[in-house]
Amino acid sequence: MSHSIATVLDLPYGSAGGSVELFLDLYTGRSPLLPARAFMLESQSRPPQLPSGLELLPVAGKCLAGPPFTQYVHALRRALSQQLNPTDIGVLHLQHLAFGATPALIRALPDHPRLALVHGTDLLFAEAHRDQLGVLRETARAADAIVVPTAAMADRLLRLAPTTDRRKIETIPWGIPDHLIASPPPRPGHRPTSHLRLLYAGRLTAEKGIEALLHALPIMQAVELSVAAPRHQFHALAPLLRPLGVRVRYLGWLRRPQLWKTFADHDALVMPSTTLEAMGLVALEAQACGLPVVYQPVAGLNESVGPSGLATDFTNPTALARDLERLRSTPGLILALQSAGRANAARYPLSATAAALTSLGKQLI
Repeated sequence: MSHSIATVLDLPYGSAGGSVELFLDLYTGRSPLLPARAFMLESQSRPPQLPSGLELLPVAGKCLAGPPFTQYVHALRRALSQQLNPTDIGVLHLQHLAFGATPALIRALPDHPRLALVHGTDLLFAEAHRDQLGVLRETARAADAIVVPTAAMADRLLRLAPTTDRRKIETIPWGIPDHLIASPPPRPGHRPTSHLRLLYAGRLTAEKGIEALLHALPIMQAVELSVAAPRHQFHALAPLLRPLGVRVRYLGWLRRPQLWKTFADHDALVMPSTTLEAMGLVALEAQACGLPVVYQPVAGLNESVGPSGLATDFTNPTALARDLERLRSTPGLILALQSAGRANAARYPLSATAAALTSLGKQLI
């Protein structure tokens, strides 16, 4: 049997999020870290050029519950069965414990070993949707190994699926590109500043905590906020921005090289997530580029960032304003966070993630 991987992320190509970037980093490109047949869904507007090694499935109807979800899984399975030759595949990498791609890939290749990767949104959606909780529990039983990036993710999984065999759970931290750690974009020297330039980068879904940050802005002095997020999600904030009377600079949804360069124009990245982060890859990318991270110490972030960032309470405007003023006015604090952040990011090279996944996969074959 081949050592090649089959893996599917049932999101349209071009979707936002750390899970997407990690998927593309690991499985695609001219010399992928993990050789694979890697699939995503077709987007409504086909991109001009796909990453090398990425294939798109023409399957529509993604949903979360009821008979339509069952039909969606069947359609994905049929599409995968047409594309995959079982003898060419050694192991399945199941992206997420829930959603449609995971049961579809298992049913398309039922006899192959299964390595499941927990990303975070699968746990959040399993908590909110009964059908997705069922998929998560079924996947946890069917997987030969379950990879979590932080111990907090394992704890959360075991609360949702308490009968899961703990011996199958492996902690393998996600990583950021090695070249970003070794050669980040240039960053100007620290400047005396009369105001803090804050950056939010990522999706604007409820669990990301942007509303708490926006409610705190009116009482904060000498702070500017820029947002890099999907356009439709930023536009959805308009009804909140107007009554609060706050101004936010919208940067668009930036490709990662653009985002890395944009880090140099700001004084701190803010991570106000309310619930959990699987790993918080954008925080590690910011740290690699010398941008300090101010974060809510939720599960996941308190492990991956910890004391290398500035923990605060975004739900308490007074506490947040106090901590940001301390960041702005305390001599040497930004420089100290830059140094600690770079050292922290260097602990998470993507090559180490790939090597650990490769070793675990070989144990299953």
